[in-house]
Amino acid sequence: MNQTALPSSTMTADEFGQRVAARLSQAADALPYDVSERLRAARMQALAQRKRPAAQPVIHLRPAAATAHGQGPELALGGGEGGSWWRSIISAAWLAALLVGLAWVHQTQTESISSEITEVDTALLTDELPPSAYADPGFVQFIKSSRTGPNAPH
Repeated sequence: MNQTALPSSTMTADEFGQRVAARLSQAADALPYDVSERLRAARMQALAQRKRPAAQPVIHLRPAAATAHGQGPELALGGGEGGSWWRSIISAAWLAALLVGLAWVHQTQTESISSEITEVDTALLTDELPPSAYADPGFVQFIKSSRTGPNAPH
């Protein structure tokens, strides 16, 4: 198995691309003529469609003087140089709320499932039907629908 070096943080994308192109070019001589011509045509199309990266303008959202004097929005919300503890507290609160919500959903589903099982067991123990009637797959659904139907006791 060939092992290629992954691009390191110091290697630029262009250097990595040149290394990959050199590797691919090594075996290009062994390809049949029609395959190499199709690859050449595809390469030319790709180069023609390649877009040049546009220079991104620098946008200043706030005046530098407002932040320097402690009046910027980051400092008001606790986001300045010393605001990392405030973000940590807010993140911990959101995480705690999420965990409480998940625990509540789990508890609610567990109670719902256990109440359904209790209803079926109660119907099985208090009814005069033979236990073989409860082996019918549609019978549990019949019990549920008869309990929630319009004539069900409240």
